[in-house]
Amino acid sequence: QVQLVESGGGSVQAGGSLRLSCAASDRTFRPGAMGWFRQAPGKERGLVAVMGSGSSTYYTNSVKDRFTISRDNANNTVYLQMNSLKAEDTAVYYCAAAKRVVPPLRWDEYEYWGQGTQVTVSA
Repeated sequence: QVQLVESGGGSVQAGGSLRLSCAASDRTFRPGAMGWFRQAPGKERGLVAVMGSGSSTYYTNSVKDRFTISRDNANNTVYLQMNSLKAEDTAVYYCAAAKRVVPPLRWDEYEYWGQGTQVTVSA
């Protein structure tokens, strides 16, 4: 079973930046879409940003112009650069991968998940 390993979470003050990384454990793994979801306490898991195997991307409205998703397909790695962080960005961030090339927007359409990494933004 392929594992997705996340890194880069942590605590930061509002206005700061963090960069999340996620790498697949299996070098032969060739996912279609990869992306990031997040879940805050008491809330449902929601899409942050996803990217197809080409260049198609989708961002939830609240992070547009602040977050940037990118991929290194050769190394099966996806990144999330988060700038101008706000307190409401505080959540556990999960990396996800799907077999589909066109990125699904629902979390339950992703077959592979990381363990999650905590992002805490203090006001």
